[in-house]
Amino acid sequence: MPVKVLVVDDSGFFRRRLVEIFEADPRLTVVGTANNGREAIDKVQSLSPDVVTMDYEMPVLDGIAAVANIMEIKPTPVLMFSSLTHEGAKVTLDALEAGAVDFMPKNFEDISRDSTVVKRALVERVLAVARTRLAGSRKPVEALAPREVPKPIVTERGVIIPRVRKRVSLIAIGTSTGGPMALQAVLSKLPKDFAAPLVIVQHMPAAFTGAFAERLNNICQITVKEAKDGDRLQAGVALLAPGGKQMMIDPRNGGCVRILDGDERLNYKPSVDVTFGSASKCYPGKVLSVVMTGMGVDGREGARMLKSSGSRVWIQSEESCVIYGMPMAIEKANLADDIIDLEHIGERIAREVS
Repeated sequence: MPVKVLVVDDSGFFRRRLVEIFEADPRLTVVGTANNGREAIDKVQSLSPDVVTMDYEMPVLDGIAAVANIMEIKPTPVLMFSSLTHEGAKVTLDALEAGAVDFMPKNFEDISRDSTVVKRALVERVLAVARTRLAGSRKPVEALAPREVPKPIVTERGVIIPRVRKRVSLIAIGTSTGGPMALQAVLSKLPKDFAAPLVIVQHMPAAFTGAFAERLNNICQITVKEAKDGDRLQAGVALLAPGGKQMMIDPRNGGCVRILDGDERLNYKPSVDVTFGSASKCYPGKVLSVVMTGMGVDGREGARMLKSSGSRVWIQSEESCVIYGMPMAIEKANLADDIIDLEHIGERIAREVS
C-alpha cells in the first residue's frame, strides 16, 4: 500500500509541484491538498493521511496552530517546510514543539527545477516521517520493560564493594530527526553546577543552529551556545555544532573546539562521527557519549572509535525514539553500553558526572 500524503500550502504552484513529485513515486499517493491550516485539520480527519507536508505561513490558520490541533484531534506525522532564515528557524522550532516530526527548507528554486537529487531527498524524507512514532502513539514509559541496573559486588564475607565509575571529562551527544525535542528533554534535567563540558551535534541547517542554541539556553540551567572556533570546553557549558560546519575537539590550551568546513564528501555537516572521533583521541577512556533519535548511521563509526579508546556509548531506546535509525546502527554493531529511555537520559548523565 502506498503511503498516503496530504499536501498543505497556500501557494498553488508549490502544491502542484509537490503533488507531481509525490505522484511520480509508486510508494506515495496524494490523497488531498489544502491551502490553509483550518482546511488541513478538516482533511486530516476526513482523509486519514499517513503523513502531512505543511507550510507554516498560511491564511485562516497558520502551520503551527494547525499542527497543534492535528496532534490533539488526530495525531499524524507532519513534515514542515520552512524558510532558511533566523525567523524561519524560530518558527520551525515552534512547529516541532507543537508536534511536527521533521522539517525541510522551503526552496522554490530547488523544487521548480528538474533536480533528481532534490526530488529523491524529498520523497525519502516523506517516507521516513510517515514511519515515525508520534508521542501520543508510543507505549507509556511506565509500561516499558525495565532496564537492568548493575548490581554491587558482594564478597564472600558479605562486604559490598561499590562499582567504580569511570571519570567523565566530556559528554558528547549526537542526534538528528526528533533531536530538538529530545535534546530539550535531556539538557533541561542537568543542574546548574553540572561538572563536565558538553559537545552536541544535531543535524540542522546553518541558519537554524543559532536559534536552537538560544532556545535551549533559555530553558536549561546549564549554558547552551552555538560553538565558535576556539571556544573552550567548560564545565556546565554545552557547545552546539554550527550547521554547515564540522566541530572537532582540540586538546591544546586546556581543551577547545575547532570549527572547520570539513570534507565535502561527508554526508552530514555537522557530523556526529567527526566530533565523536576527535573526542576519542583527545579524551581516551573519559568520554560519555549518547546517540539519540535520528535517521541513518551517523555516529556509528565515531562510537566505534570511542569504544576502542575505552569510553562509553549510550543509546536512546527504540520505544522512546521518533526514528530508531542512528541508535539502531550502534546497537547492531554491538557498541552500546546501555539503552536508556529518553525521560531517564538526563538524570542518568547527571548522576554519572556528580
